[in-house]
Amino acid sequence: MSHNGSQRQRRRVVIVGGGFGGMVAARHLRGADVDVTVIDRRNHHLFQPLIYQVAAGALGSGEVAAPIRGMLKRQRNAEVLMAEVTGVDAERREVVLDRGDRIGYDSLVMACGGETSYFGHDEWQDVSSPLKTLADAVGLRDRIFGAFEEAERTDDPAVADEWLTFVVVGGGPTGVEISGQLAILARDAMRHDFRRVNPRAARVILLDAGERVVPAFSEKTSARAAKELTALGVIVREHARVTGVDSRGVTVELGDQTERLATRTVIWAAGVRTAGVAELLARSAGATTDRAGRIEVNPDLTLPGHPEISAIGDAAKLDGEDGTPLPGLATVAIQQARHVGEAIAHGQPGASTPFKYFDKGALAVVGHGRAVCEVRGHRIYGVPAFLMYLGVHLFYLNGVGGRRVTVFSTWISAGFGARQNRVIQGALQSVERPAPASAPSPARSSST
Repeated sequence: MSHNGSQRQRRRVVIVGGGFGGMVAARHLRGADVDVTVIDRRNHHLFQPLIYQVAAGALGSGEVAAPIRGMLKRQRNAEVLMAEVTGVDAERREVVLDRGDRIGYDSLVMACGGETSYFGHDEWQDVSSPLKTLADAVGLRDRIFGAFEEAERTDDPAVADEWLTFVVVGGGPTGVEISGQLAILARDAMRHDFRRVNPRAARVILLDAGERVVPAFSEKTSARAAKELTALGVIVREHARVTGVDSRGVTVELGDQTERLATRTVIWAAGVRTAGVAELLARSAGATTDRAGRIEVNPDLTLPGHPEISAIGDAAKLDGEDGTPLPGLATVAIQQARHVGEAIAHGQPGASTPFKYFDKGALAVVGHGRAVCEVRGHRIYGVPAFLMYLGVHLFYLNGVGGRRVTVFSTWISAGFGARQNRVIQGALQSVERPAPASAPSPARSSST
């Protein structure tokens, strides 16, 4: 099937990815004289900053995601295709889909987002839990609550300790946030739920290979985040480089020492690389990518030699004013989407003026009432930072199918984690239960 209609006169804009950047770009073209096609291999837009709360059971999956089709149903010049982009023909100006469909474009916006990176150790994905997609979050929720159930069943204290030890790899915002939420879960939310084990005996260990957690913040704010985590009972280990992960534990290098941590639950929050479709585009357009798979773009976000192709968000590598690449934040993707969308709406194939990022600050929540925030050189901690965190996230949630009211009411009624969604959808995953040796591991494909 081909979507190239020779009778169509309006310019065709194809947007690959329904994340923050893709959806903002599409909505920015609402009144423009163009036809917009949004392509994503999933049917939903995910509010990524809150998926750790799905994993911890504080929010349901429907509260952090909304169908892309529903979000654009009132935009008459937009259509949605649930498909995977398997190729790009930059010369013919077409994207190729998984069934061989070819979609022509006059302007292409690559907003494919990122996927979990294991830094060359893809075998670790079978024995750890990433936290990037909605499916990841729901799977991790099963694994977390299943670990407490497994600990309750065993008669071996050493095995119970393994089930009650949770290792989080990566000290960025996601790692910090899930660590804090896990500590609250064990310390407060589940303390009366079991008879044989004490959930308060659970250990949450946060490992980071760098000098400090949340390195995007200043040293003082990073230290404050680590202090708040420690107050919750999280064991923070910096300069800790993970060299091995298996179903029974993690091997860590600390300087010239090697340590083994026995655990059945490893949460991988350490690395992100651009979705593979960006590499396909770069190859076709003759562009270069960095080690993380990001396309090296012009200052206006277009690809060299291709003013009709733009890359935004996690797909783009562009240095900020300080000479370092812009971070993979939702605010970066949103501002870039507006920059590109504005130019296309005014009849250009893509932007032609340099993109300038306005840094609105950084936020990370550590636990209920505990957060750190930096805004234009000002540092805010504790309850004021937590309230700012709530306000900012509720503001941006308005674009996710009007989820603000439901999320806010859930936060209030649940005490931000006091009562969780503890339903385990699958069977327990105890390694004592034999599995067929020939069972293939599920393939993980890149998101678009």
